[in-house]
Amino acid sequence: MTPIFGFLFPGQGSQSVGMGKPLFDSSSAIQALYKEATDILGYDVGGLCFDGPLEQLNRTEYTQPALLVTSLAAFQLVNDGPLKPAAVAGHSLGEYTALVAAGALGFREAVNLVQKRGNYMAEAVVPGSGLVAAILGLSEADVRSACQEAATVGIVAPANFNSPGQTVIAGEKAAVERAAELAKIRGAKKVKSLPVSVPVHTPLMQVAADRLKKDIDSLQWSDLKVPLVNNVDAKILYSAEEVRGSLVRQLPSPVRWQETIQAMSQMGITHFVEIGPGKVLTGLVKRIVPEAITWNVMDQESYAHVLSHCS
Repeated sequence: MTPIFGFLFPGQGSQSVGMGKPLFDSSSAIQALYKEATDILGYDVGGLCFDGPLEQLNRTEYTQPALLVTSLAAFQLVNDGPLKPAAVAGHSLGEYTALVAAGALGFREAVNLVQKRGNYMAEAVVPGSGLVAAILGLSEADVRSACQEAATVGIVAPANFNSPGQTVIAGEKAAVERAAELAKIRGAKKVKSLPVSVPVHTPLMQVAADRLKKDIDSLQWSDLKVPLVNNVDAKILYSAEEVRGSLVRQLPSPVRWQETIQAMSQMGITHFVEIGPGKVLTGLVKRIVPEAITWNVMDQESYAHVLSHCS
């Protein structure tokens, strides 16, 4: 059976100090990528990725450009080789990386845009007032029910439907903490706080989405060379016009990741390659489509491993 590839790009939570360093050290083209990002943003992007501090790297306005650049550095490695995707997708911030990979947006424009996205998100809520948590081992219906009951305390909503039995919730701190307690009462196996500094993919992000729309509309977008399965609808997109509207709606809406992967599987994709730091998405794919083949590419060594199994 001929493998059919889908490329996946990680979002916030996959960042770690040291990410991208092996790529940077071994390629002048990738060094140029980091330098261009540094020139655009006005701070040393490579230095932040390679040396931290972690506290700064975990702040949304820094996490987003850092992950975008590092994932695109890994994509540059793959893009020069024989693996070609039938479709792409990205988790939250990773959707922007996927769009660059699909030819919808240029590198410079994307770096600028995700920096603004991160800033708008950070400015939409008072620092420290939000919380993001993963609920494990509970049905989607029970998670929704816990959030609805906790809404008497404040705003809380499902943010990511990641895989069967894994839903991320986000919102105002007290309301998320209450929803987490209610989830445990309903039988959740585990509740875990996540290193995301703002409650993304909830109604609290509508203000940020309204600001971001102006920036998205001001950019030159191209139709996609490779289809994208989007976060907000788990729908296959081809046109620049569809992408613009989708990205605005993405910010205050939950990420439908489970449905996204199911849609890619229904397109015939058999091999999912996570391109960028970490292995979060490959783990989720295995829970959604157990028969799928999964790999991750974050450096030359992991890329060589993929190639050795595909040749």
